[in-house]
Amino acid sequence: MLRRDFLRRSAKSFGAAWLATNSPAATLGHEPLSQKVTAQDEVTLGKTGIRTSRLAMGTGTVGFGGSSNQVRLGNNPFTRLLLDGYHDNGLRFFDTADSYGSHPNVAGALKQLPRDKVVVMTKSDIRDPAGIKRGLDRYRRELGIEMIDIVLIHCVTESDWTTRYRGAMDVLSEAKQKGVIRAHGVSCHSIGALRAAAASPWVEVDLVRLNPIGSHMDADPSTVLKVIKQMRADGKGIVGMKILGQGDLRDRPAEAIRYALSTGVLDAFTIGAESRKEQDDLTQKIAAA
Repeated sequence: MLRRDFLRRSAKSFGAAWLATNSPAATLGHEPLSQKVTAQDEVTLGKTGIRTSRLAMGTGTVGFGGSSNQVRLGNNPFTRLLLDGYHDNGLRFFDTADSYGSHPNVAGALKQLPRDKVVVMTKSDIRDPAGIKRGLDRYRRELGIEMIDIVLIHCVTESDWTTRYRGAMDVLSEAKQKGVIRAHGVSCHSIGALRAAAASPWVEVDLVRLNPIGSHMDADPSTVLKVIKQMRADGKGIVGMKILGQGDLRDRPAEAIRYALSTGVLDAFTIGAESRKEQDDLTQKIAAA
């Protein structure tokens, strides 16, 4: 058995046992939810002033190399899923990325929606300044929009990324000044990168991995939560991902969602549904939490 498969199965087995015998809120010291929340709730991402729905429609389940499970649905079914999410479930936050290949699909939905009612977040794997500048122009063409709400440097693992990628950061800062984007930030994939993001004034929005069993996370949940709390205290917008542990908690979504909400550290979170039924189920479970 490959090591990554072993770790994945171990996390899934541990998670099932853990969730069967523990309350996320009680075990990690979080208070029960004090008020009703819904997927449609309008939230503000940190100090950015960007207001959107609590739940973002993810478009990158198993997303890499220009494709994802959502993209593989086909143009019409995928566009319909986004439109249904907006019209029927009140989801106004579209989470996409260059590596998912989902920009054209998102564009199909945006053509049929009022632009000022939808927040679009995309992510770039490009690290060099000239490349990311060209990338921003391409992303806007692919999305069919003049301004992108949020652009993140994607899948950052280096602890020194705020120094190493300063040129790319400066390009995004300039793009914000020119009105090409509204906010910039990072998607972290290591605890070192996450800590660097927490310490950086440049980071306005951070996409963080969080679930109760530590599956596909940067470190154990308690360690990650301490860093996220620092980010939140500094006014950064916090968007959660890997809420279902990249599928390891797919059969226990209610518990995973309640955990994400009970932490109190997330402004919003993204989950990629692959059908209308799955999307409806997610919104219902958030309301039930």
